[in-house]
Amino acid sequence: MIPSDHYVRLYNELFKMLEERGHRELQNYWLEISRLQRTILGPFIEADGLTGMHAYWSHIREEENCEADLVLTDDYFEFKMLKCPSLTKAMDNDAGAFTYYCDHCAGWIKPVVESYGYFLAYDMISRTEPRCILRVYKDREKAEAFLKEARLPARPYGD
Repeated sequence: MIPSDHYVRLYNELFKMLEERGHRELQNYWLEISRLQRTILGPFIEADGLTGMHAYWSHIREEENCEADLVLTDDYFEFKMLKCPSLTKAMDNDAGAFTYYCDHCAGWIKPVVESYGYFLAYDMISRTEPRCILRVYKDREKAEAFLKEARLPARPYGD
């Protein structure tokens, strides 16, 4: 198995290469990741909605050694990344982190959750700080309200 230090650097350089070919190429890659991730995250959403998302990201927090807080309410699920190990590794790289590295999370998550009728509201906070807030809402208006308050709202497909 490839160590995460190597994988993140590979991902980082792949994102740069795809962006050089055109932003749509990078977005298409995120959509392909999303298609694959739907087979993993999808069953959690189908079985338990927001509670299923909480269960999925609880596992991710442990598996990827994330410093993160998880919140589950009647209106939304929140994954608050306090220190993203992936961006931290991408920044600790002599090739430099890809400018839009953080967009890949929203890029694959958005199509998955929206295919189940939920709405992604993602505040990246900063492209150079390894922290962010991912929220998935039941209600579009509440998601949009959160995005209006976001420091750096993620809109990976320009919407």
